[in-house]
Amino acid sequence: MKKTFSLDNLDCANCAAKMEKAISKIDGVQSATVSFFAQKLVLEADDNRWDEIVDEVCRAVKHVDADCSVKR
Repeated sequence: MKKTFSLDNLDCANCAAKMEKAISKIDGVQSATVSFFAQKLVLEADDNRWDEIVDEVCRAVKHVDADCSVKR
């Protein structure tokens, strides 16, 4: 499944790069692109574990930038 999520309060391009790297390492994620300028995350991941993966993605985003959140 592939879906685009909006990000609230993404502070900088460096944070976006760190998020993208962390999200890409999550088991089941096929691709992840985080755009600072668009304040968006494009996620492609395993359909069978989608909800679990999205939960992990949200935790990874908070770990990199505590003020940033993923709009579901």
